[in-house]
Amino acid sequence: MVIVVNTRLLLKGRLEGIGWFTFQSLKRITANHPEHQFIFVFDRPYSDEFIFSKNVTPVVIGPPARHPVLFYLWFEFQIPRVLKKYKADLFLSPDGYLSLNTSVPQLAVIHDINFAHRPQDLPRVQAFYYNYFFPKFARKAARIATVSAYSKKDIATTYKIDNSKIDVVYDGCNDNFTPVAEKVQKEMRGKYTQGFPFFLFVGALHPRKNVEGLLKAFDRFKQELGGTEKLLIVGGQMHKTGTITSTWKNMQFKDEVIFTGRVSSEELSRIFGSALSLVFVPFFEGFGIPILEAMNAGVPVICSNTTSMPEVGGDAVLYADPENTEQIAEAMHKMASDSAMRNELIQKGYQQKMNFSWDKTAGLLWESILQTLK
Repeated sequence: MVIVVNTRLLLKGRLEGIGWFTFQSLKRITANHPEHQFIFVFDRPYSDEFIFSKNVTPVVIGPPARHPVLFYLWFEFQIPRVLKKYKADLFLSPDGYLSLNTSVPQLAVIHDINFAHRPQDLPRVQAFYYNYFFPKFARKAARIATVSAYSKKDIATTYKIDNSKIDVVYDGCNDNFTPVAEKVQKEMRGKYTQGFPFFLFVGALHPRKNVEGLLKAFDRFKQELGGTEKLLIVGGQMHKTGTITSTWKNMQFKDEVIFTGRVSSEELSRIFGSALSLVFVPFFEGFGIPILEAMNAGVPVICSNTTSMPEVGGDAVLYADPENTEQIAEAMHKMASDSAMRNELIQKGYQQKMNFSWDKTAGLLWESILQTLK
């Protein structure tokens, strides 16, 4: 069998949610199924670390697809040529984009459709592209995989897709997220927060991640309770403009907030293991990998009570309404003051995380591939 895979998000040193899903699942699938040939299609020069085994053939086709016009050119003209050239049996797209210009069966991994509910969070051209094309992709797909039962229901309802066409393929967590020694915790606190304990946010500084709400909640927490805790915000800063910046500038305790920008995965695991608590309160998530990363690192979690997050967190996290900064601040107070509760959540987190792994992800995605070809 020849499986062509959209691997344009495998970027050396720049893997994020969908990139990690692609990396971890395809690394296992290609190794576990040497009898099949995999054509990895990149839109720019690739790193050899992404050519996982001998049955992987890398192909580079331009232009680099990072803009709606280029998305269209890449998927509607370039991808069909590759599918035809390699006589593909299947096109697998881990980021959900498909080609409307081919008869080859296609499996789209649509992680979520946040843009259908919150188009205002995106530049207008991107929002238009997603909301015009993704309903078409969903209907064109021979099969769809997604990362939570919430997203399955959302895709089926919003796009009027038969439930039986959609498979749930949960995300996993990278192995380097583990508890760290007290020495490492002191080192990380010394490096980032002058030795003080810190709440942690991890993610892109994107409007739907509710960084503004988190900043307001942290300011309220400090105003009401004081304390030495700081807030460490880790993530790419391309959206650190406009309202996020103005909210931060207007904070009473803005000097207690540290923006690190992007860090390496090794550094991130050390930061995670040193946090007092993860505070992850987006308006919308298809899964919420940082919740799982914190559980693996032995760190308690505050997260939103919306979309997929209760599905991932189970009874092992402290929930808050992302629209309610008072509720988020109250959850931070509980985390800072109640060590028994923190320890209980950590222990529950160790149990909850057992439900998810990249091995399970790869197995479920392979099942979805086989279902697509039936």
